Amino acid sequence: MLLLGLFAWLGTDAVFTGGGRTPWLTLAALLLAVPLVVAFSVRPAVFANDDHLRVRNPFRVIELPWASIVSLRSGYSNEVIDEAGTKYQLWAVPVSLRARKKAARRQARETGRAAKGDSSGRTSLEERTVRAETDQIMADLRELCEARAKAPGSQGEPTVRWAWEVMAPAAAGAVLLTILIALG
Repeated sequence: MLLLGLFAWLGTDAVFTGGGRTPWLTLAALLLAVPLVVAFSVRPAVFANDDHLRVRNPFRVIELPWASIVSLRSGYSNEVIDEAGTKYQLWAVPVSLRARKKAARRQARETGRAAKGDSSGRTSLEERTVRAETDQIMADLRELCEARAKAPGSQGEPTVRWAWEVMAPAAAGAVLLTILIALG
């Protein structure tokens, strides 16, 4: 969001106070840059409901019925794999190795306390498995997939749609910027 604010400030200044070709070059550059910044920062999202998982990545929207999902896995990135073996990355659920290590250290401390018979008054609710936030999200998605895979509304084929609302303005900005620079 800070980058978009900077673009708005500098772009407005260049358009209204710039001379010669500066306003046109600025508008073309903004037409190229703003959709790309939005695509990689604001746009990625994962939506789950009773029937399907919808993954909104920078340049595609993937809808996967729960029955078509073979696995949801977490490694160095979070991925969903469909029946055809196609992998789709979940840009909105990034993996944090640092958070995983922190959760593992906390889990080890909790296990050590339980093994020593710590009588600090902790309840059994606090003795559950400690996970990083994104690993918990993936576990929740796996549970939802297992629970809803057999439902009648969860059947069907995956669909992939290109995000033309991002690509078209960026391509138009690139073409316009190239023409303006070539015309010198």
